[in-house]
Amino acid sequence: QVQLAESGGGLVQAGGSLRLSCAASVRTFSMYAMGWFRQAPGKEREFVAAISWTCSRTNYADSVKGRFTISRDNGKNTGYLQMNSLKPEDTAVYYCAANNSRGVLATTSWYEYWGQGTQVTVSS
Repeated sequence: QVQLAESGGGLVQAGGSLRLSCAASVRTFSMYAMGWFRQAPGKEREFVAAISWTCSRTNYADSVKGRFTISRDNGKNTGYLQMNSLKPEDTAVYYCAANNSRGVLATTSWYEYWGQGTQVTVSS
């Protein structure tokens, strides 16, 4: 069983930056693909970004390309989401997810493990 814990959320003004972290409880985190998703009130959970276990491949939603960067440090069993140029429409609960497989899929059903989420609020 893999446990994921997000941190780094908060309140920021439009144009600002935040860095989310996702700490994994498993020693073999390097064998898991990792993704970030978000869910705004009244909306479905949507894909944000994903990274393969070797960091060789990444995938981004069009809405965050050029503003968000996904990365990971397998030695620390931690993944990151650097969010720059934040917009009010980025306001949501952000979740990290993991799958013990290759790939960087954007579908929620592909991911086996999920964190509890961290709130990001961007004020205008």
